[in-house]
Amino acid sequence: MCEQHHASRHILCPQCDLLVALPPLTAGEKACCPRCSTTLTTQWQAPRQRPTAYALAALFMLLLANLFPFVNMKVAGVVSEITLQAIPGVMFSEDYASLGTLFVLFVQLAPATCLLGILLLVNRIPVTFRVSRVLARVLFQLKTWGMAEIFLAGVLVSFVKLMAYGDIGIGPGFLPWCLFCILQLRAFQCVDRRWLWDDLAPAPAVRQPLEAGKMGMPQGLRACLCCTAIVAAQQSVCPRCHVKGYVRRHNSLQWTLALLLTSIILYLPANLLPVMITDLLGDKMPSTILAGVVLLWSEGSYPVAMVIFIASIMVPTLKMVAIGWLCLDAKGYGRRDSERMHKIYEVVEFVGRWSMIDVFVIAVLSALVRMGALMNIYPAMGALMFALVVIVTMLAAMMFDPRLSWDRAAQSSHKELAEHGK
Repeated sequence: MCEQHHASRHILCPQCDLLVALPPLTAGEKACCPRCSTTLTTQWQAPRQRPTAYALAALFMLLLANLFPFVNMKVAGVVSEITLQAIPGVMFSEDYASLGTLFVLFVQLAPATCLLGILLLVNRIPVTFRVSRVLARVLFQLKTWGMAEIFLAGVLVSFVKLMAYGDIGIGPGFLPWCLFCILQLRAFQCVDRRWLWDDLAPAPAVRQPLEAGKMGMPQGLRACLCCTAIVAAQQSVCPRCHVKGYVRRHNSLQWTLALLLTSIILYLPANLLPVMITDLLGDKMPSTILAGVVLLWSEGSYPVAMVIFIASIMVPTLKMVAIGWLCLDAKGYGRRDSERMHKIYEVVEFVGRWSMIDVFVIAVLSALVRMGALMNIYPAMGALMFALVVIVTMLAAMMFDPRLSWDRAAQSSHKELAEHGK
């Protein structure tokens, strides 16, 4: 079968609803929306071999990272060494099973499941189409929740925090984890959603004329956000992936605002309650997120203090403000600047996950600093509250339908641009 197959030469932009006529693409080229610049599809060279190689290598590195010691610490002759499996184990033993579960799901299970899905799908493993359809749906929905690279950043930040107490070393499992983070990102990047779904099954036929350069909703069309197929507006279930959808995400603003309000409610205890407790020679010292930033700043670790401040305080706050702003704009308030609102939405989507860095720092510190009567670090309720804030704000951004911002823009002709959307 030709690797450059597409049942339809048209695609509806999932971000702004513009119908674009795709140009012929050669290896290494991508088609972007002429209105919002969203990447619509990419033609990768060797679309089966490249993701297969990256996924296999990533899974092998993941196995090595879990088999060998990860990091170690030496304080006053006392040595503490941990593996990756020990981190959630500590969470469970300290009655913070929720944090341990989040660690297992986001750091290990989600990336590994996606990589296995890539191997099965791109290599046409002989399974029923129903199974392949479920795997593809899981792959593209789950990869957003993979946070292996964010955990790695948290490990590096924890090193800086612990240097004041003792000697920090890396184990033989640390380098494989670094390679795993890079390889899994490349594997995800080399799998194009449109190409993969067209490889599984042809796109459903559209039984009406298509006018490129105009939005899909006035033409009675909608985009399937799961498999990129163009579906009639009145057809609620996509014939190819069997995912239920709407011309605009159902009750998008209501769900987004409800989740935003929930995140604001959780954000207050997340900042007021201690996120970890340091037991130094029997003296227990609770620490909040802001107190940790102040401590790092006072010790001269200015770059790390800024990273924690931006990721754990500034980003969640600005993200909640931005989501509220997007909802107000979609509701009819504001200056109808759809391009600016789209850029804000893209930033919100990208940076939201990185707020989990402080939660992973606490996980590493709690697992590594186990020095008996000398020094111990324990997670506290604030860490769980903050993790919930990050998760709820991510869900709020996912529930918001960015096409609502473009619906307010005046209808204009993009036909010439759409015909050359490469």
